[in-house]
Amino acid sequence: MKKIVLQAIAIVGTFFLIWFGFSQIDFMKLFKVKERTQNMEHKLGDMIWNQLEDTEDIVYNDTITKSLDKLLKPLCDANNIDQDSLKVHIIKKDEINAFALPNNHLVVYTGLIEDCKKQEALQGVLGHEIAHIERNHVMKKLSKEIGYSVLLTAAGGSKGGQMAREILKTLSSSAYDRSLEKEADITSVKYMMEADINPRPMADFMYQMAQDSQISKSMYWIADHPESEERAKYILEYIKGKDIKNKQTLSEKDWNNFKELVGKE
Repeated sequence: MKKIVLQAIAIVGTFFLIWFGFSQIDFMKLFKVKERTQNMEHKLGDMIWNQLEDTEDIVYNDTITKSLDKLLKPLCDANNIDQDSLKVHIIKKDEINAFALPNNHLVVYTGLIEDCKKQEALQGVLGHEIAHIERNHVMKKLSKEIGYSVLLTAAGGSKGGQMAREILKTLSSSAYDRSLEKEADITSVKYMMEADINPRPMADFMYQMAQDSQISKSMYWIADHPESEERAKYILEYIKGKDIKNKQTLSEKDWNNFKELVGKE
């Protein structure tokens, strides 16, 4: 009996020694998974952006880009987001759209800017896309819909251009999982409230677009995101009873001048 007890103690002791040994190993570091994923993300983001740069009409007007930077600044400052890490691009296109790419690229179409009646609505959309970046939703979506191994091949293979187009289509014209969309919506609302910006116009923007009987496929940011009216409702429910500030980033004159200038591009 004593021998059996000693054997049992030895087995248990060996198990815990092995468990402790494995717990001390940094497998992510050992296999360089994190480093490889980061390198892949950097290559994919830059590869897709290069594709866009070659095929789309990019807005380089300093006055326009600086105004957009001003709208982003309070969101970043109030939420400890490194604004310099964001690679923000404006593309001349009538589609009402904005989307995030790997490696912190954030693409905004002029159609979205023109369609936002209030600057807070645009800031809400920008905050939503920043949330996708900050919460690593971009790579989660791509890994699920395209596959990690395919992405890894695309980042280092000869068919990068072809894959770049497929990845771009996935990110620019299809929705994230509903749970990720809601997380990005609420995170954007939190960003805005931390910056003393009123998030109600973001909900109004979603609701008005969802109700538009003329809604078309060109309204990607709304039409291809799930249940826009429902999203507007849960945003309003989230801020219900909270102390909402109304700090505007741009003066009404500067906001209107910004939109007018964008429309002339």
